[in-house]
Amino acid sequence: MVEHSQGLDVVFRALGDATRRGMVARLAVREHTVGELAEPYRMSLASASKHLKTLERAGLVKRTVRGRTHYCRLNPQPLARADAWLREYEALWDLRLERLQQLLRHPDNEPPATKR
Repeated sequence: MVEHSQGLDVVFRALGDATRRGMVARLAVREHTVGELAEPYRMSLASASKHLKTLERAGLVKRTVRGRTHYCRLNPQPLARADAWLREYEALWDLRLERLQQLLRHPDNEPPATKR
């Protein structure tokens, strides 16, 4: 099983906000300025910067400054760790759904023994 770490907690906490998830989705396409990221939400640059700082603390966003403009880009590694953790549960549910399907196909049979 993928080791559960504090880093994973920070990633999921950062992704727990719809605005930040939207920013991550936009950054998955290309680099954006803070202003470009703030625009669809009609929020101030200061508010957008607060969201971006949360994403930066989670390691999801890297920010570079060129002149007076802040550019943000996605760092996908934390998402890969979260995906690996979630995939373990996907496999568990696939197994359970397969067992349910077998039981529904053959209702007269005893359910298969579960392994723990």
